[in-house]
Parts: sequence; structure tokens; C-alpha cells
Amino acid sequence: MTEPMSSQNNELPDPIDLDAHRARRDDAQNPEDLAGALVPVSPAEVERMDTAYEIALDGDSDDDPSTGNVLVPVDKPSLPVPVQSGERMPIVPVHLRPKALPATMRRAGGRAGHVTAFHTVRSPWYATKFAWFASRGLSRLIGKQFRWWWVPNSVQLEQKAADAGELKEWEKIHRQLKATRLWRGVVLALQNLGLLIGLPIAWNAAPAAGLVAVGAAAVVGLAHYGRPAGQTLVGTAVVAPRFRKLNSDIILRAYYAAGLGNPDKTDKQVNFGSTMSRDASNTGTEVIIDLPWGLGWTQVVGAKEKIASGLDVHMRQVFLTPDDSSSRRHKLFVADTDPLAEPAGRTDMLDGKRRSIWQPVRFGLDERGRLVGLSLPWFSLLVGAQPRKGKTFSARMVALHAALDPFVKLVIVDGKNSPDWLGFKKVAHRIVFGDVPNVNDPDPIEHLLAALDEILTHIDNVNSLLTTLPVEVCEEGKLTEELARDPRYPELRVWVLVMEEFQKYFETEDQEINKQIARKLSMIQAVGPSAGVWLVSASQKPSGVGAGDVARLFNRFRDNHTLRFALRCGNRDVSMAVLGGDAYQEGFDASTLPVGDKFRGVGYLYGASDDTPTVRTFLADAKDADHILTAARKLRETLNLLTGDAAGEQIERTSRDVLADILTVLGADTAAHWEAIAGRLAEQMPEQYDGTTPDAISAQARALKVPSRDVKRDGVNRKGARADDIRAAIDRRNNTNG
Repeated sequence: MTEPMSSQNNELPDPIDLDAHRARRDDAQNPEDLAGALVPVSPAEVERMDTAYEIALDGDSDDDPSTGNVLVPVDKPSLPVPVQSGERMPIVPVHLRPKALPATMRRAGGRAGHVTAFHTVRSPWYATKFAWFASRGLSRLIGKQFRWWWVPNSVQLEQKAADAGELKEWEKIHRQLKATRLWRGVVLALQNLGLLIGLPIAWNAAPAAGLVAVGAAAVVGLAHYGRPAGQTLVGTAVVAPRFRKLNSDIILRAYYAAGLGNPDKTDKQVNFGSTMSRDASNTGTEVIIDLPWGLGWTQVVGAKEKIASGLDVHMRQVFLTPDDSSSRRHKLFVADTDPLAEPAGRTDMLDGKRRSIWQPVRFGLDERGRLVGLSLPWFSLLVGAQPRKGKTFSARMVALHAALDPFVKLVIVDGKNSPDWLGFKKVAHRIVFGDVPNVNDPDPIEHLLAALDEILTHIDNVNSLLTTLPVEVCEEGKLTEELARDPRYPELRVWVLVMEEFQKYFETEDQEINKQIARKLSMIQAVGPSAGVWLVSASQKPSGVGAGDVARLFNRFRDNHTLRFALRCGNRDVSMAVLGGDAYQEGFDASTLPVGDKFRGVGYLYGASDDTPTVRTFLADAKDADHILTAARKLRETLNLLTGDAAGEQIERTSRDVLADILTVLGADTAAHWEAIAGRLAEQMPEQYDGTTPDAISAQARALKVPSRDVKRDGVNRKGARADDIRAAIDRRNNTNG
């Protein structure tokens, strides 16, 4: 890559033949010795650049574009580097390979289009400037020719001879001056005569295109000659930000300053595992680093800030990637600018076209500007962050993708009861707002329990149906995209459960309700993904929720999410709760992510791939979301796939008949202890009674007028229930209802 040069027009030295200079330089020393050398550059070379740079930060303070000196491009490190065994230099640069070529062409085409449009809009002003500068140039040219004819310096010589009283010397100078003026006058007269005769002839004889070309060239030349000092003929279409161009010396300085080796000791030196090069997207520089023996990934991650300081860039521009071949080897990528400060842009879902939940969600861009896809099938996603960091928008991005798949049943549970999710009423099969009665939901807890029961029933139905399908229809015995869209099996639709601030449903005022919700969610989390029930859970409080069994079930629910996306977190502990301890050991701490409005939607995506990219999520604000959801509803209406709340179908919670259930588990027994009854209920009816306690069953039965009696079983006398009392309570209830 060629080092960009400043287009500022300061006082520059006389033009120098750069090619000749390079030839002499190359004869004098090896190319490897030239990294960082200063080369004078002519004003024409500087001015030829259409891109202006604020400043190019390099290792040598003598690199000053205003003096015409720029650094020689670093094609090879200035020190010999070991090359990995079997490695060959690429024949085609990475940014020109087939996969990267479209992106390279888009960037080049976009830049060319911008430059063209920029100059086209300003062309009238350019014409005015060229005309004015050309007139000044013509005036300056005539003046220079007049001074050349007059020989103004000779006047000083005549005066000096006259002052000294040297008459003969004065006469000699005067005669030579007259002869020179006569000769130069003849030359100018012939020039002007040639113009007077030649211009009319050329005007009549030459083709119009030729006249235009010659005239344009003359105007450009005169304008260039007549332009004021410090001004350019045309404006600058692109202003590139300052950047750090790396060479091996700068990198070694940074690593040694970070304490990762010692240049004076052979066994403590940092080496390179590859040659330094631009990355495929041409947004930065990358190289493989081999640390000294005994140092590894943990040390380099801990020294990241010091490395950035040694490189004289921001820590957000430095990216480290471990290498599978050795613990002491890693890839260093240094971005030209802070990639996280550039928003990823608006989501492409604004086109309103149909999507598939089986295809990755176009989630955002990573630090290298590459698309990040998020595959939801068979997995569940946990999103965690401080308030106002983009948590809701990130979770909603996935929900919007699911909404554009008309074969997906969406269940939205908004624990914070915010306007962010109201638009999903257009498509959601079930939607719940808040944890207490409110204007959006008169009974959210009952609606949530009913929705969870419906999901659990769906899971049972899916598993039962899959076992009955023939092999030619269900080859591997599991749900597929074809089956989920097959009109013969509407029971096999994919369900996506999205829960915003899900921790609120583990902390309601009713502990019994907390236990029920915790058990149901834990069961859905455990068996749902394989049955096509996929979860997206968002929370700003991913730890320290509930107590006892509720806390245990909350942690199990949180930890069983396979995919993790952590935006800016308040501290390291919260980041670990979202990403997990393994992520922290690998150097990912969401509490260190940058702060500021321009960094909203920036977070670590852990578990989606072997890498953990820093993602800038695409944006869909409230207006965009409403537009997408309107399109999603039309898709569902067209295919007649609106269901549940979106179709106006109300659901009531299916409450179990605890008396009938107790009588069922008693079987042939005439009585049983409450401990035995609770155990049988949990074993035989786990979908409803998993985790229930003897006290809870006793309380429910006594509320229905079933007395708690002393029951002697196996020689032990404890409180329990008798079958006759259960039957009597059922009869009383039925007679009252009748």
C-alpha cells in the first residue's frame, strides 16, 4: 500500500525525479532497509491526490507532508521474520480474491461515484475558478515574458558601474543589454506573429474536438500557473481520517513496552509468524505474532491496553485472535480507525420481504465490517446490558426477523411494559405486558402462565407427532424446515418465545407464582429447542434473582442459553453473568465496552461461532419496527396464518383440578400423607406439579374445604388427606356449581 500524502500546499522544495531517486536508493541498499525512510516528493505528486488526509501518524517525526517528505511504503518488515512452515505468499492479494472482490469493487465504485457526484455538483464553480485563474495565469505569463525581454537585473549592473565611475564598463554592459533586448524582442515578435497567423488558421482548419481539447488544456495550464499559493484548482471529495501505518519496528516497540519480551535477550524476543499485510476489507493491518517462550494468550490479553498505547492507537482499534497452532501465537489486527464508532446502518428488513427463521438473522457488522449472522434454530439467545445500551433493540431485531416468517408463532412477554413491543400485537400469537394489571394487559401473570402451559402442551404434541411420522417423511426423527412448513402438520410450527426483562417474573410478590413460572420456563428451556421452541431472553439484571428453588431455577434458565450477546454492562460480575465465566477467561468483558450514544448496540456475541466478534447491530427504531410488523401481518394474512391474540383468539389458563389430581394419584389408597401426595403429583404430572411442596398441596386442598387429618401409614402418623374427604369436597363443589 502506498502511504497517503497531504494535499496541503505549503512551500515545497524543487521537484525531484522520484523514480531516479528510488533507483539510486535501491542501488545503495536492500529494500528491507528502506522501511521508514524519508523520500522528497514533488508538489505535483502531492497535488495529484484527490483524497486529503487530516494527518498520517507514523513512527518518525520527520515525516512531514508539508516538506514533501513521506514514508516509503512498508512492503516487508524491516527485520527478517520467520515464516510458518509450508506458507506461501499469496499470488492474488486477499482483497482481490473472488470472495472479497465484490466488496472491494463496491468500495471502489462507491468512492468513484461519490467523487464524480461531488465534482459534478461543483462544476459551475470550478468553471468560474478556472476562468479567473487562467486570466491571472495569462497575465502572469505576459508579465514574465516582458521581464525576460527587459532583463531587469542588468539595470543594477549599469547603476553599479555608473556609481563606480567606470565609463567603459558601463558602455559595455549597455551595449550587451541593447543586443540582448533586441534579440529577445525579435523572439517575442516572432512568437506573437506566429500566434496572430496560426490561431486564425487553426480555428478554421482544425476539427472542433481538437480545438476544444487544446483550448481546455491551455486553460488548465494557465489556471494552474495563475492559481494563488495554497489553493487547489478543484475541491477535495474525500477526507480520510488520520491513521497509523504500521511497520515491524513499531509493533516490536509496542510489545516490548507492554512487557511481552526483551529485545536484548535472544530467547525473549518477539517474532513474526507472517508478513505484515492489509486485511481483505482494506480497513487495517494484520500480522501473526509469536511471543517468547513461556508467554501466551492470557498475558497478551491482559496487556492489550499497553499494546495499543505502544502502537499509539486507541484500544478499540486493536484486535487479538488466538491461533490454534500454539498458545504463544496470535493474530494482531490494527484498524485504521475506530470501527465501533461507525454505525452499522439500518436493517435490510425494511424491504418487508419474507424471511425464514431457519436462516441466520442479519444481526450486524463485526469490527472488520463483515456481516454477522445469528442462527437461532436449536439454540436460545440471552441478551444482557445496562439500560439504554441497545438491549431491547437487539432482541427486537431477532423478533422482527421471526415476525417476517409467517410460519413462526411469536410469543412476546414484555416484563417492563414498554412501548417498544406494542407493535407486535399485529403478529404475536400471544403477548403479555408487565407483571401487574395495567392498561395493556389486565391480568399479565395469568396470561403468562396460560402461554407457558400452551407452549408446554405444544412441545408434548410435537414430540408425540414426530415419533409417529414415517421415516420417509421424518428421516432423522427431528423437526426440519420442510416439516415446519408442511400444511399437513400445522402442529409442527416453530415457536419463538421472546422475554424482555424476564427476571421480573421470578420476583413477583407471590412466591408460589414465582415457583410455577420458574419451573415452567426451566422445562421449556430444557426440552423446547429440540421441539422447535426457541427463546430470546433479555435482562438488565442477570444475577441475584429470587431465593431458594427460584434462584436455582433462574440460574439454570439463564445459564442454559447457548448464544450470549452482552452490550455495555455495569461491572465485570454482570458481564460474566451474561457471557459466562469462560468468556471472561478468554478476555471478553462487556464492562469495558465503550460508553456513549454512538456506541449503542455494540456488544460481544459469544457462542454463535468459534470467534467472538464485537458486533455493531443494525438499527430498527420504533418507526422502522412498525413498518416491518405491518408487512409481516400482511404476509400472514395472505397465507391465512394469523393465530392467537393477533387473530383475536382469547386464551384462558387451563387450571388443573387439584382435587381430581389428588384422587387420581391416591389410586386404591384410602389415605396418604401430604409428602406422599406431593411426590406422586410431581412424578405423575410433572408438567403441572414439578417441584411442588407438601405445604403447597395441603394449602390448595384446605382452601377447597378438605380437612388435613392425621394419617397413619407404615407405622408413621402424619398429616395427610383421606380419599373420602376428597370425594366429599368434589361433590360439594359440583352441587354448588349445579
